[in-house]
Amino acid sequence: MEQYEKERNKQIEEAVIETYKQEEEMMILVFAQWCVNHGLDPEEMYRQAYPEQLSNERLQQVLKLVVSKEEAGDIPDDTVLGVLSMFGNEDLAMVVSEAIAARK
Repeated sequence: MEQYEKERNKQIEEAVIETYKQEEEMMILVFAQWCVNHGLDPEEMYRQAYPEQLSNERLQQVLKLVVSKEEAGDIPDDTVLGVLSMFGNEDLAMVVSEAIAARK
């Protein structure tokens, strides 16, 4: 019985991690698509927020899913700021906020 519980707990833990990764990927996609929709370079925005990181592999992967501004739906500023904050990307949210302020 104890082995079954350990295995079950491990499966639950793996499922939680996988769900988090999928949600994080969606957050990155929302950010990247928002950038494209506003004529901004997602990689440059990321570098401004995290200059100590050379590149972000997950961002590189997600950029393949980004569509042109014409094909994409509108992503409200509040939405991108909300998802960035939800995942603790405060530095990136600050860079996005600055871009929003500069646009207005």
